[in-house]
Amino acid sequence: MATIHYDDSADLSLIQGKKVAIFGYGSQGHAHALNLKDSGVDVRVALADGSRSRAKAEADGLTVTSGSEAAAWADVIMILAPDTKQRGIYEESIAGNLQSGNMLMFAHGFNIRYKTITPPSDVDVTLIAPKAPGHRVREVFLEGGGTPALIAVEQDATGGAKQLALSYAMGLGVTRAGVIETTFKEETETDLFGEQSVLCGGVSELIKAGFQTLVDAGYQPEIAYFECMHELKLIVDLIYRGGLNYMRYSVSDTAEHGDYTGGPRVVTDQTREAMRGILKDIQDGTYAENWIAEDKAGREWFMGRRRAEQELQIEKVGADLRAMMPFLDAVTLKESV
Repeated sequence: MATIHYDDSADLSLIQGKKVAIFGYGSQGHAHALNLKDSGVDVRVALADGSRSRAKAEADGLTVTSGSEAAAWADVIMILAPDTKQRGIYEESIAGNLQSGNMLMFAHGFNIRYKTITPPSDVDVTLIAPKAPGHRVREVFLEGGGTPALIAVEQDATGGAKQLALSYAMGLGVTRAGVIETTFKEETETDLFGEQSVLCGGVSELIKAGFQTLVDAGYQPEIAYFECMHELKLIVDLIYRGGLNYMRYSVSDTAEHGDYTGGPRVVTDQTREAMRGILKDIQDGTYAENWIAEDKAGREWFMGRRRAEQELQIEKVGADLRAMMPFLDAVTLKESV
């Protein structure tokens, strides 16, 4: 059984007595900085000169400094920049400013697991990883609740790493929902696997394949969109609340029967073998090596895929349909490429 910590396991005064630097002010960065600030923690945000997030962070009432200044000032440093940017930030702004007894924190274990960052032996290295997007971490905190999170201790130089990390988690609000103990290795490998095989890669390909199968068979794209993408939220919401059993209880018997008969024809032994291959590449570092190399080379393949995916028929049909649904608060987003 997993070890789960709640508010009664944490002492908020520990993090309130520390100076905390948050590197990055994106989805997670803004939530961490603002929640900690609201919890009485002395927080500064580290951003590069010219960052588009600087004005937003300052408007939110936060002190913004350079990375080097923030690292030299802080007792606790949380790195919330994209995975492929963290090594450069660490080497340029953090490594030379770390002091013995500091705590270096992450919300994803990628750079520690694959050793692109190797902290000195006299600092604590921990992880607090909320299991929700940053905007949701912030919203639920303001509502008085919290989102679940993971905690891991990679290096305990001071003997108090776990308790300080739990205090940070309490300031973030996640001990209200529960913080599960894990390791950097387990968090990184399961997170990457879930994203690639199910949550992002698996679901995206399944949606596109279902849509295209119907369109190729002569059905209206608008109908195919509703059946293969729009209604997915309804199903996921049921699963989120009560698992697969509650979803099956809530849908029709015909839909449940189709679940049992159709699912195994789509997710076959070949699919499971592909999943094992994905996991192997994550475990032995192949995936990380390839992604880091792609990033260093300028992301030509990655950006090409992004452009191609933005132009898919299902994206264009979906945008038109969502524009006619004011209740959705639809978002139109096309990344600069």
